[in-house]
Amino acid sequence: DQYASSTGFTVRSEETSSASELVGGLSAFVGSGTTSNANVLYAYVHSQEIVERTQEQLDLRGHYSEFWRIDPLFSIWPDATIEDLLWFWHRVVTVSYDQNSGLMDVQVTAHTAEYAQRVAEVIVAESEQMINALNAQARRDTMANAQRDLDEALERLRVAREELASFRARTQIVDPQADIAGRMGVINGLQSTLAQALVDYDILLQTTAESDPRVRQAERRIEVIRQRISEERRNFATQDVTTFDTDYPRLIAQFEALTVNQEFAEQTYTAALTALDAARSNAARQSLYLATYVRPTLAERAEFPQRILLILLTGFFLFLAWAAVTMIFYSLRDRG
Repeated sequence: DQYASSTGFTVRSEETSSASELVGGLSAFVGSGTTSNANVLYAYVHSQEIVERTQEQLDLRGHYSEFWRIDPLFSIWPDATIEDLLWFWHRVVTVSYDQNSGLMDVQVTAHTAEYAQRVAEVIVAESEQMINALNAQARRDTMANAQRDLDEALERLRVAREELASFRARTQIVDPQADIAGRMGVINGLQSTLAQALVDYDILLQTTAESDPRVRQAERRIEVIRQRISEERRNFATQDVTTFDTDYPRLIAQFEALTVNQEFAEQTYTAALTALDAARSNAARQSLYLATYVRPTLAERAEFPQRILLILLTGFFLFLAWAAVTMIFYSLRDRG
């Protein structure tokens, strides 16, 4: 007699989201992968590793070879190797797996109902342990990748800030924009002075003759102010404002490039820090778990082997073989 024990389980993922995932939308970094994990679990139930673990705990070889002498058809030989035991495992353990829903039904047959239930319990326990191992590995990989990205972002930010500090020390200018604003203030002041000088010149022409020395002095003042404005504007493009022959256009270009690099490094560092927080939050909880929707059952009567069905099938195939041999015999006899 053979008793059957049935169980059913599936792989489920944690559906709740952490605060960092809700704010930063970082759930895509974690991913569910429930279907692929169920496929891995299906392959694991058929693997040699779970057979070895079950053999260590329950002595499969000793149980299924107990009736070898009187029932060799449904038993395994006592000196069977692990490869033979794996082949026999596929006979006594039947796994039905639906890839669409991810549900996995397992049926175990044994000579006693209690032993069949114990084998099913070991399958559930080992499957849960395997899922936990996948969880631990995923956590380690996620944390390692997030920490590596954070270290790289921190190093990039450090280099960007050092380059900007070196630029300021080399040029002795903290902010070229502020320096330009100061020089533009000088030009604006000269333009205001020029406007006032032109007004004074017009008033002077209306009140005195052109031969008045004050008119020549006012004209000279206007000319000098205009020359100074032109000189100040030309200095923006040609004058060396540092000790390294750097004019304002190149100075601004260098400063803008360094500023953009620093801003990008800061944004990258912020994103890497947020990703690390999300990875740490995900690692603090179990994202995958084995959901057993049918606990291993305990049979009350032996349903296997189905003797009537086996006898009928054996008789049917023997009849077909006898009919084929008979037809061949009479065909050869008629030709002879």
